[in-house]
Amino acid sequence: MSPMSSQSLPPIDVLVMAAGKGTRMKSRLPKVLQRLAGVPLVQHVLNTAAQLNARSAVVITGHGADQVEPLVLAPGQALAVQCVRQEPQLGTGHAVQQAVPVLADDGVVVVLSGDVPLTQADTLQALIAQCGGDKLALLTIDFTDPTGYGRIVRGGGQGDAVQAIVEHKDASDAQRAIREVYSGIMAVPARLLKAWLARLDNQNAQGEYYLTDVVKFAVADGVPVVAHKIHDALQVAGINSPVQLAELERAHQLRQAHQYMEQGVRLKDPARFDLRGQLDCAQDVEIDVNCIFEGRVSLGEGVKVGANCIIANCTIAAGAVIHPFTHIDGEKLGVSVGEGALIGPFARLRPGAQLGAQVHIGNFVEVKNSTMAQGAKANHLAYLGDATVGERVNYGAGSITANYDGANKHRTVIEADVHIGSNCVLVAPVTIGAGGTVGGGSTITKSTEPGALSVARGKQVSIANWTRPVKKPKD
Repeated sequence: MSPMSSQSLPPIDVLVMAAGKGTRMKSRLPKVLQRLAGVPLVQHVLNTAAQLNARSAVVITGHGADQVEPLVLAPGQALAVQCVRQEPQLGTGHAVQQAVPVLADDGVVVVLSGDVPLTQADTLQALIAQCGGDKLALLTIDFTDPTGYGRIVRGGGQGDAVQAIVEHKDASDAQRAIREVYSGIMAVPARLLKAWLARLDNQNAQGEYYLTDVVKFAVADGVPVVAHKIHDALQVAGINSPVQLAELERAHQLRQAHQYMEQGVRLKDPARFDLRGQLDCAQDVEIDVNCIFEGRVSLGEGVKVGANCIIANCTIAAGAVIHPFTHIDGEKLGVSVGEGALIGPFARLRPGAQLGAQVHIGNFVEVKNSTMAQGAKANHLAYLGDATVGERVNYGAGSITANYDGANKHRTVIEADVHIGSNCVLVAPVTIGAGGTVGGGSTITKSTEPGALSVARGKQVSIANWTRPVKKPKD
């Protein structure tokens, strides 16, 4: 029978098994909520399901269901999700049995595991094509050490068809020598799956209902069982311990790093690169070691990012330089850095920081919910919060905007070409007129006229020949 075209394939319904306890994680957080590249494991799986244009996803929960279900049912999922409970947990077959009432008969069911996060959509598309709407298709892989995995037992005749999956604990010595294993992922017509699930029993070494027993039922019923074998172990790697989670994190990050380098990004050391979101890079971007990117980040042409930076939810325009140890996090408001801007080292840009072209933000400067126009500079030890800063402003070391009165936030406006001296406090709401100068050490509480020099500090007093106090001798 020739494979069905993608246009004629039945609807796809994804089952995600997420009921396991994850004892070896030694965590109060359910295993499927542990994070890989900043994203919960089960969300990785749902994101992949969405790429399949699945009609629905059914998440089978159990241990930690009160924590798992709010996440998978939260608004914003790219496909329709519902949950069913498996209580108690009596094996993989029993888990899938819980989903039977919510599965339509006309679909192809793709069974995934909530702790196997890196399966790629094109792999699953190939598996679904193998299923063709009338076969049982298994995703398999060869392992040098297959200990603990179900072995793929083939007939050995024409086509070498799959005859069974034998779980490790039930396998004979000859079967344990088989290197091809079942990944835990299958595609199967729903109407066939339902009938086979009804025939499961727990007569095995574990006393559990194995989903893998559907293979022997398919063979008995004359339904072809086909295997789609892949060679990329990362796509079927499951997570059962903190060690495995860390190993998969590093392998995943290294793979991402190589993908970016193939696109032309210059990474000083691909082993010291972490992406926990979406990163878009234009041509000739350079990234030094130990940088972390989170949320949505866009780097324009020729951007240079120094070592040990954390950058999240921001857009950095062409030619900007982010010096080492800079922390940028736009959260929901975002941060934007203009062309040719210089940021850091040791700078912090917080949500709502909007910096124009050629802006300079130096060491130990914090900017929050503020706009800075072209050429404005705050080079040392300063704070700008809820401020509007004009072109070519020079904002002195140690100066701050006092934007919070204990109850409400207020805005400071610094017009173009203003010079703010060192160690000044601008008490909002206040406007510093264009071209004005504020003398060092001033506390400004009233708006100033354009071009004015404003000084607000105590008069200096010098006492000649003054003697410092001395310590009294001890008794």
